[in-house]
Amino acid sequence: MRFTEHELTVAVTTAAKSVATAKARRRKDAEEVWESTSKIDRYHLIDGVGSQVLPVLLALPDVEVAPGTPATFTDEQVKQAVEQAVGDGKGIRRRVEVAARTALVRLALAALPPRQDPDGLVVPDSL
Repeated sequence: MRFTEHELTVAVTTAAKSVATAKARRRKDAEEVWESTSKIDRYHLIDGVGSQVLPVLLALPDVEVAPGTPATFTDEQVKQAVEQAVGDGKGIRRRVEVAARTALVRLALAALPPRQDPDGLVVPDSL
């Protein structure tokens, strides 16, 4: 699937915020936890989450996305992309990894902003 840079940034950052909130083990707002996290820790979170989520997002099949709506995928499409990214293996460890990564990718996909119509963009004359 072809995502814009903005869409990928929003998806990975949202997933990283979720991981940071889970690691904090406190009942706080995700934004509050994210703001209290140091910049280097944010970088490490985004790097780690990105290495898990980005290969799956890029492996998703191309779907037609109407302007004003976010890209949507079926559970089966997401699961197949995750299994492809995880690779071969058997046992409970692989099943847990597939389930965890699927949940993380689903969270990232839920955060995707609506697709903008490239023909509908208006550039002001002052630019």
